[in-house]
Amino acid sequence: MLDESCDSHEHRPVAELLVDLSPLALEKAARLFRALGDEARLSLLVRLAEREACVSEIAESTGEGASTISQRLRLLRGEGLVKRRREGKHLYYSLVDEHIQNLLANAIDHSQEPRRS
Repeated sequence: MLDESCDSHEHRPVAELLVDLSPLALEKAARLFRALGDEARLSLLVRLAEREACVSEIAESTGEGASTISQRLRLLRGEGLVKRRREGKHLYYSLVDEHIQNLLANAIDHSQEPRRS
């Protein structure tokens, strides 16, 4: 479950964002899209949108190795898409905030729309 809200700031229209667009902001956005651009990482994010999970739970449910899952989570965490919390020996991962959940939902919704010519 997400514990952060967008209520702390306003969302600006895209046209306003483009006026203040810095090269650093573009670079960060491009890195975010590269991280999302891998089907396995995207699938992992969708799984974490449903609920937080530890590496062993994810590995067991996907049939992949824990080291593979850990590597993906490390990249996603480095790009600010997931966060972790420790409980005993386990690290539990979840989406960092509602922005990421909305981004995933929009991307999946858009991918299921009929193509327009």
